[in-house]
Amino acid sequence: FRLRFPLGKETFQRCLIFVVGVGFFSLCFLMTSLGGQFSAKRLGDSPFTIRTEVLGGMESRGVLRKISDMLEVILKRMDSLSKLDNSSSTDARRLDELSSAINRFQPAGLVERIQAIAQNVSNMAVRVEQILQSSMVHTRVVRDGTSSQCDIPRDNRYPECPGKVDWMRARWTSDPCYAFYGVDGSDCSFLIYLSEVEWFCPPLPWRNHSSPPTQHSQYTKSPKRQAAFRTDLSMLLDQIGGGKESLSFMKRRIRRLTQQWATAASRLEAKLGQRWRDQKKILIHVGFLTEESGDVFSPKVLKGGPLGEMVQWADILTALHVLGHNLKISMSVKDLQGFLGVPPGRGSCPLTGPLPFDLIYTDYHGLQQMKQHMGLSLKKHKCHIRVIDTFGTEPAYNHEEYATLHGYRTNWGYWNLNSRQYMTMFPHTPDNSFMGFVSEELNATEKRSIQQNKVNNMAVVYGKEASMWKQGKESFLEILHRYMEVHGTVYYETQRPPEVPAYVKNHGLLPQHELQQLLRKAKLFIGFGFPYEGPAPLEAVANGCIFLQPKFQPPHSSLNHEFFRGKPTSREVFSQHPYAEQYIGRPHVMTVDYNNSLEFESAIKEIMRSKVQPYLPYEYTCEGMLERVHAYIQNQVTIPSCDSNLLTTTGPLFVPLQNSTALVWASDVRAPTAWPPLSSLRLLASQEGQSCVEACGLTGFICEPAHFRFINNKEALRGLEVQCEVVDSEINHILPAFSVMRRECGLQRDPLLFSCAGHSPKYRRLCPCRDFRRGQVALCRDCL
Repeated sequence: FRLRFPLGKETFQRCLIFVVGVGFFSLCFLMTSLGGQFSAKRLGDSPFTIRTEVLGGMESRGVLRKISDMLEVILKRMDSLSKLDNSSSTDARRLDELSSAINRFQPAGLVERIQAIAQNVSNMAVRVEQILQSSMVHTRVVRDGTSSQCDIPRDNRYPECPGKVDWMRARWTSDPCYAFYGVDGSDCSFLIYLSEVEWFCPPLPWRNHSSPPTQHSQYTKSPKRQAAFRTDLSMLLDQIGGGKESLSFMKRRIRRLTQQWATAASRLEAKLGQRWRDQKKILIHVGFLTEESGDVFSPKVLKGGPLGEMVQWADILTALHVLGHNLKISMSVKDLQGFLGVPPGRGSCPLTGPLPFDLIYTDYHGLQQMKQHMGLSLKKHKCHIRVIDTFGTEPAYNHEEYATLHGYRTNWGYWNLNSRQYMTMFPHTPDNSFMGFVSEELNATEKRSIQQNKVNNMAVVYGKEASMWKQGKESFLEILHRYMEVHGTVYYETQRPPEVPAYVKNHGLLPQHELQQLLRKAKLFIGFGFPYEGPAPLEAVANGCIFLQPKFQPPHSSLNHEFFRGKPTSREVFSQHPYAEQYIGRPHVMTVDYNNSLEFESAIKEIMRSKVQPYLPYEYTCEGMLERVHAYIQNQVTIPSCDSNLLTTTGPLFVPLQNSTALVWASDVRAPTAWPPLSSLRLLASQEGQSCVEACGLTGFICEPAHFRFINNKEALRGLEVQCEVVDSEINHILPAFSVMRRECGLQRDPLLFSCAGHSPKYRRLCPCRDFRRGQVALCRDCL
């Protein structure tokens, strides 16, 4: 058969009859030759979705079903084609090729014949789809007169547009999602997609710029609801589900702390009074526990594996629930797609339309899964993201282009988020937000009981895995053994681990409540230097132990220690638990050089003489965590990363702070709305080679990255009486800063690179410090 006639309405009707005829003939031929028989057609089936029973096995039946589905698709496409009035002669040649394709296959065998027919029908569907799309584009261009509007725009506000169009030209067929959004290979379709779905190109003036219909069109902006504190955790436990030991561990922890959460909620509610709190729709996707990420943690829960991340996630879930927010909890990519309304199997198509959640809490694994499996467009939705990041991410590592060009690219980081969207376990990186976790708080009766039952010469070793007891521990353990009875909680299955010395009384891996009883008796909890910054030392101090830890000389970092290599931070760690050393300190925490036997032995003697009360920092109580998370949710609504503009101001903004070298915001200048409020701001200059973390810390303040945008101007330089011959605006993570010797001053051009951690031996930095609440370093005095 050959088709040689113009492509008018009559042509499409003939083409329709031709394709249907070929398909139906093919099916009948196959049924007859294979000895199959037609079964009864189901009510509601299309005339061409015929169920068949074929004596050729499952493979043949599957292929025949595919043929049937393909024919139905072709029919729908042909119906659309028949409605078009005109098309080009090129389309006639394409239909010519379709007709000739039927004559070219001569399968040699049964399965080959079935596969050849299926392939040809599939090819026909693809060709018809191409004709339809091309014809529709042609018709749209003629109708709208927009052929000249599909030139690639050169707009400084959209510098990536030309490159993205080039990429689409070469790769638009690489993922089915592009066709899903109407991309058909034309520059017009590329620009529509890149301007309305991805936002890399400027809006096209001839387009209707109302939001395109998506699977989220049913989500309309609902009126605000007030959040109410909850004390019943049963609904949360049901949402978490089960089936994994990691989830069982988290649920046991939540149940154990139920009463403490309820008491904390009552206290915070009284503190806040009748203040309105918006109820947020929050999606929590725990990426590291999904099967797609390998879930290496669950099998190790009962074998001494790390529990810090699970402790933190359990407490985050509970805090959000107790604060009264509307939660959806995802532990798999399938659940994630379901909550976001993303059809499975749609490739990596970006999520368009309004996000059905106010906030998404996830981790680095979850962030990667969102990108890979449901195409979360961070450019559009990044302000909703909060990343639970144990060790922190510094701005130089977070900025993808800058990290790549300047050697900061690692296995993590480079997501171009605002640094405050990363939420850490401890407040070690002020560039990030401190999320934290909780430790069990003792009442007065329990504290008295601990004081009465402490065993003065009893030590518990911080090390659940046998590998932690390997070489290098013998000398100081022998000294410890001379003075104290040494206990361990090292996991083993059948026999005692050989790495553990014979004089150590090993209890094996203990459930949490039994470990707590052991700590309530012990006088000393001693660290081996690893793991870094876990929750156990805080639990030990809360139960009346003194925590003894090693001092690192030189400090551990990504430059000299394998554990930190690849992590998105340049932070130097001077001890096993920097938070315990800096924010708790003596007498509860002692940091000594384990390689100095005299210093170590002296510390043991001092510990045996000391008497300490159980101590828990307020920020690690249930009330402290609720207070902190409440403040973040209600105030970190508009993170400046969503607004790329830097604040430019004029006038005498800063005045000296009495009895200090710092400057404060001038009271006679109206302060812009900000959180933390500008009343907390303290502007000062660091020394050469000093970071703002150090400079603020030495004056009793905390570096506040949210305030950088208010000091990134010439007025701040003048307030500090800096002499500048040149003031440049550059992209560098140590800016704003100045050189005294050169009289050069630099302002920051990219707000994502505002960094408390950056430092340079040649420059002094402008540092935005702030005050903080006692026991709650994450919040300023006026932040609540």
